[in-house]
Amino acid sequence: QVQLVESGGGLVQAGGSLRLSCAASTRTFSSYTMGWFRQAPGKEREFAAGISASGISTDYADSVKGRFTISRDDAKNTVYLQMISLKPEDTAVYYCAARRGSRIANMEGEYEYWGQGTQVTVSS
Repeated sequence: QVQLVESGGGLVQAGGSLRLSCAASTRTFSSYTMGWFRQAPGKEREFAAGISASGISTDYADSVKGRFTISRDDAKNTVYLQMISLKPEDTAVYYCAARRGSRIANMEGEYEYWGQGTQVTVSS
């Protein structure tokens, strides 16, 4: 069982930045591909970014490409999501997710473990 705990959410003005963190409770963190998903009010949860177990490959939703950067620090069992140039439409609960294996997946059903989420609110 892997527990994931997100942090770093908050209220920010449009154009601002935030960095989300997700700490994992596992000794084999480096064997997990990690993803960030988000769910806006009244909408389904959607893929935002993913990073392979090796850290070599990343993938982003078109809506965040060029503004969000996913990274990982295996020594700290932590994955990050750096967000810049935030827009009101980025307002959502952001979830961290983990899946065994090296392939980045953009479907939530392919992730085995989920955090509780952290709220990001971008004001206009």
